[in-house]
Amino acid sequence: MKVAVSQIEVPQVDADLLAIGLYDGESLSAEIASAPGAADALGRYKTLTLLHLDRPARVLVVGLGKRAEMTPERARVAAALAAREAKRLKAADLAWALPDSTDDGATAAALVTGTILGAYSFDRFRSVDPDEPAPPRLESLTLLAAADLATVTEAARVAAEAQNRARELQGLPSNVATPSYLASRAEEITAAHEAVTAEVLGREEMIAKEMGGLVAVSQGSAEEPKLIVLRYAGGGSGPTLALVGKGVTFDTGGISLKSAGGMQEMKMDMSGAAAVLEATAAIAELGLAIELIAVVPSTENMPSGTAVKPGDIITQYNGKTVEVNNTDAEGRLILADALAYAVELGAERIVDIATLTGAVVIALGSTYAGLVSNDDELAGAVEEAGRKTGELAWRLPLHPEYKELTKGTVADLTNASSKRKASTIYAASFLEEFVGETPWAHLDIAGTAWDVGREYTGSEGSGFGARLLTALAQDLAG
Repeated sequence: MKVAVSQIEVPQVDADLLAIGLYDGESLSAEIASAPGAADALGRYKTLTLLHLDRPARVLVVGLGKRAEMTPERARVAAALAAREAKRLKAADLAWALPDSTDDGATAAALVTGTILGAYSFDRFRSVDPDEPAPPRLESLTLLAAADLATVTEAARVAAEAQNRARELQGLPSNVATPSYLASRAEEITAAHEAVTAEVLGREEMIAKEMGGLVAVSQGSAEEPKLIVLRYAGGGSGPTLALVGKGVTFDTGGISLKSAGGMQEMKMDMSGAAAVLEATAAIAELGLAIELIAVVPSTENMPSGTAVKPGDIITQYNGKTVEVNNTDAEGRLILADALAYAVELGAERIVDIATLTGAVVIALGSTYAGLVSNDDELAGAVEEAGRKTGELAWRLPLHPEYKELTKGTVADLTNASSKRKASTIYAASFLEEFVGETPWAHLDIAGTAWDVGREYTGSEGSGFGARLLTALAQDLAG
């Protein structure tokens, strides 16, 4: 979507639709208040009132609620509602008058984000009548605001477009979005940005490198697994950041088979990978001054005569042995290899993101991702990036008693404790075994990757993490 910042006055707006925010208990400007029906416009949060003027022809009054309660999140929601109304009205061009707020930059970024996310729809596989004209799409957004907000709005555009691309990857069926497909997307990112290089390992390379987790999880599937590594050379004086994303393109649970109900959603068990790939693309597009390593372990998890079995023992990339007591706890096995590989590649800060445990949905619902970290400074940076973007993270504790649960009976570790305790933290404690002393943070997005229900993400894939990881890189760049 094209995004521009303009200093024109409201009467000069020629967009198909102009959106104006109204605070509860306050009045519209004189030029809008004279329109027929303007007296009925309400400032109550999420209320929409469509007015007709001579110029601009259509004005949408969007209720923002009480001025004291205005936040960037409310601006994102308001923008998404306006984008949805623009679609209903078949408007191709939308203008937004920047509401007065305590932080114009944050509000402007939120309006751009909410508009782009709210206008998105996954319709790649819907039939199109060749005799019917394509329905108009929202193609441009003009923000009526000060010129010095152009940089902020452009960064918001890049990050929001990245999130939509992550949503597109999530929405693809697993017979399309295979590990090889994710690898091809990584190669597209490399081709688009000179500062990005790629390395893709296949099954034989994984076997040669003794990446036992990836080899074990992938051995039940005919699909070739891929370990995708992107490097972005942005320079800067800060530490090298590694982003690691779980890329299980379909998860049946393996021999520990999942129930049939809702299994189709397991095409989105690669949501962490989608976020990492598209955040990397956004970071490169923004030209951030940071050294970045992106590692995506990708495979299917299928049951077959060659599949890993409960009770099998494998050796991970760092040499630790693991009892595979539940083949549906596969994400931690492939992430373990990827984390150890990221450390070997020179990562000085690591953030992994994964749809890892159903337990985090019980604990935090779809409002917060679970955050577990061995480093207070990095955890704080991740939390702050989440607050900025609205992709919230809630920190959960690490403790030696949780670590005890990860110990195996006849091997170093078990991937599934016999005790159903603190399952989200247990999984993170398992991953901690593979980062050594490197500052590390883990984001469990099983509750936030889809079916969130926010106005700007809907109930399908949310693309959670793409903007958070981009914001984190922006904060760490220097």
